[in-house]
Amino acid sequence: MGKRILLIEDEPNIVEAISFLLNRDGWEVSTHSNGKGATEAIARVKPDVLVLDVMLPGRSGFDILQELRANPETAGLPVLMLTARGQTKDREMAERLGATRFMTKPFSNTQVLECIQELAGNSS
Repeated sequence: MGKRILLIEDEPNIVEAISFLLNRDGWEVSTHSNGKGATEAIARVKPDVLVLDVMLPGRSGFDILQELRANPETAGLPVLMLTARGQTKDREMAERLGATRFMTKPFSNTQVLECIQELAGNSS
């Protein structure tokens, strides 16, 4: 099971909470807080699972996801999309672009951890 994760999220409290949770579960956590440079961060970290916020400064998570799915090297990367906007159209857009899972904020720690563990299991 892969244990390297990249969290692309601009809200410091969410970054801190998810990082703490995953570190405690044995994950090597890297973070990036901006839509700009996100694909470079993904290439550098080579995560086993990506947690991607939809609304980021500089570039949307949807744009990043679309680029990942178009690249053969990252097309199969498990991606959990997070958003404060839980409208059906956002969920449908995430599914259409190839998000592996979609979760709305607020979420429970257990919910996030179980989802990430499942995605890591599916990626190996």
